[in-house]
Amino acid sequence: MAKQPQPISPLKNFFAGGFGGVCLVFVGHPLDTIKVRLQTQPKPQPGQAPLYSGTFDCFRKTLVGEGVQGLYRGMAAPIIGVTPMYAVCFFGFGLGKRLQQRKPDDVLTYPQLFAAGMLSGVFTTVIMAPGERIKCLLQIQAATGETKYSGSLDCAKQLYREAGIRGVYKGTVLTLMRDVPASGMYFMTYEWLKNILTPEGKSVSDLSVPRILFAGGLAGIFNWVVAIPPDVLKSRFQTAPEGKYPNGFRDVLRELIREEGVASLYKGFTAVMIRAFPANAACFLGFEVAMKFLNWVVPGL
Repeated sequence: MAKQPQPISPLKNFFAGGFGGVCLVFVGHPLDTIKVRLQTQPKPQPGQAPLYSGTFDCFRKTLVGEGVQGLYRGMAAPIIGVTPMYAVCFFGFGLGKRLQQRKPDDVLTYPQLFAAGMLSGVFTTVIMAPGERIKCLLQIQAATGETKYSGSLDCAKQLYREAGIRGVYKGTVLTLMRDVPASGMYFMTYEWLKNILTPEGKSVSDLSVPRILFAGGLAGIFNWVVAIPPDVLKSRFQTAPEGKYPNGFRDVLRELIREEGVASLYKGFTAVMIRAFPANAACFLGFEVAMKFLNWVVPGL
């Protein structure tokens, strides 16, 4: 295994992780919108066709009906949240690695890297949960024809007014169930791919742009293979009317399995996988480029 760079700088990771997150959202948000609309579309009545027949039909109808702006609907909430979220995410991963080291130059095993990644998922949920709630509500309201929220801030205000902080953080447990194991897979896969793509005698910090893009993109795919089922439950739960699921995700799971079968847990799979590679490739490339820039400009930070 190639030697891992040590130590971590929290401030550098804040800026580098934030820049990587902005890159991810900008590249991946259109397909995230498609994913949420597919996951939350109502079950069609007998004899009626579903609102969207699939990923490309949803993309076409959104583009025709709302233009490019429709694909980027709800992006303000994740953009506002990505800088601190990805700063905490990458810092959490670094902290998880350091907590498992006996000496600063210890090289961690892949199970240890997975555990460190899981810690980053715990850290990011505090920021991620309300942003996900707002994003999902804004993404589906255009499809329903009802304009309840004028934007991200208005949505947050209304949620708080209606149900307090619990309304804003609805779906936190499901966000944890999605992000903790998925983050472990995400970072472990990225580190594994960087190591196997590093030529003999070279450092992982010298990887070429195409190899970083490949490692980051595949890490995103592995992340979403783990994350899709709880993400479907989360999207349904966060966009449901208040009181529809009194027992939380268990009610959502039972309803989905009963009415639509196990395959319903993988709704939006195509949109997620199409999005996962370019979005996460952009994220890790943005992070690595920003980190190199910061190491060059402020090496002692």
